[in-house]
Amino acid sequence: MTTPPPGLRERKKQATRVALREAALRLAVERGPDQLRVEDIAEAAGVSPRTYNNYFASREQAIVSAVTADREVRIAAAVAARPAGVRLADAVADAVVEQYTNTGERAREVLLLITTRTALRDAFLDTTAGIEPPLAAVIAERLGDAGAHTARVLAASVASAVRIALEGWLRPAGNAEAAGGSGAGGLTPGAGGLVVPSGSLPDQLRAALAPLAPAFDAAERRAQP
Repeated sequence: MTTPPPGLRERKKQATRVALREAALRLAVERGPDQLRVEDIAEAAGVSPRTYNNYFASREQAIVSAVTADREVRIAAAVAARPAGVRLADAVADAVVEQYTNTGERAREVLLLITTRTALRDAFLDTTAGIEPPLAAVIAERLGDAGAHTARVLAASVASAVRIALEGWLRPAGNAEAAGGSGAGGLTPGAGGLVVPSGSLPDQLRAALAPLAPAFDAAERRAQP
């Protein structure tokens, strides 16, 4: 199924969203999140604070969006692109791991901010909820018309599993095994709510998703003619 290209109004809205999240990340890195106001982000993007509020509920949401935007769509697209013969559970796990671990320097900048700001960490974890709608649509297409309800349950379970994996990965520094050393992400624990990336994120994602595999397998079997 071919998706029609967005109209002019939608393209303008998308451009505004991009400008806001790019400005939010740049200013947060330059000044620090605590010194950043919504008015600053809006001014840098060339819009009013009122317009800003139409796109983001907080400065933290805008900052995190700079690297997490469209990730949920990319996960769904990666699952859809897998050949029909690939086990659905494997397709989903591979897509999630790929999109959460193949990141660049920008994601590193946000991670450094997240490790010292509880509000940013919470905003980052909240983005996992966005996985459900596009992934449910792809799973439903794979399972057929009768699988729409099952697809929503499976997609919601994937979103929850990803959040659990990320919570375990971004653990408070006080819970790190080596309280006086550096975490797996090369960050040194300290005061002020610092969290430390712990262990292998791909491994934690796959471990969190593994219990869902039997449900995916059962759904695929029921969908077979």
